[in-house]
Amino acid sequence: MKIKLTLAALLTTLNLYALTIGEAPKNVTIEGEKGGLVTGGAWNSNMLKNKVFVMFYVDPDEKDVNEDFSQALKKKHYREKGAFGSIAIVNMAATWKPNFAIEAILKGKQKEFPKTIYVKDKDKTLVKEWKIADDASNIVIFSKDGKVLFYKSGKMSEDDTQKAFQIIEENL
Repeated sequence: MKIKLTLAALLTTLNLYALTIGEAPKNVTIEGEKGGLVTGGAWNSNMLKNKVFVMFYVDPDEKDVNEDFSQALKKKHYREKGAFGSIAIVNMAATWKPNFAIEAILKGKQKEFPKTIYVKDKDKTLVKEWKIADDASNIVIFSKDGKVLFYKSGKMSEDDTQKAFQIIEENL
């Protein structure tokens, strides 16, 4: 009995900060040498409130994995329908590509898509703090109060895409 309780406590502790549907993740700040906003300054996960946010957390080597979902999302024009935002956080520590090259690309993306929030994660902060999959393409949808509504690591299937759109539309 004691072993079972210890094991249950250990598993709970290990999963303490993992993303859980229906719960807000631990507050995290990315700043300084660890990264931050492409436009400058710190990024704090408390920014994921007051809108339905779709967050892409991506290894640069996996940037095209969910391009189909990204393009379909753009065609939905959710920004015009209300409180919707998008954020792209790049897991820069997950690639062999040099930071200066990634940063140059991100600055260009920020100019091209000024309403999207671009963030550099140079220390795998969200991998460590939220247990998001490393070396992958991750999509997380947050409610207006910062709770996780959807999480997918890897390639979005057609069913995943439809579920994601339904969740967004129900929460706008």
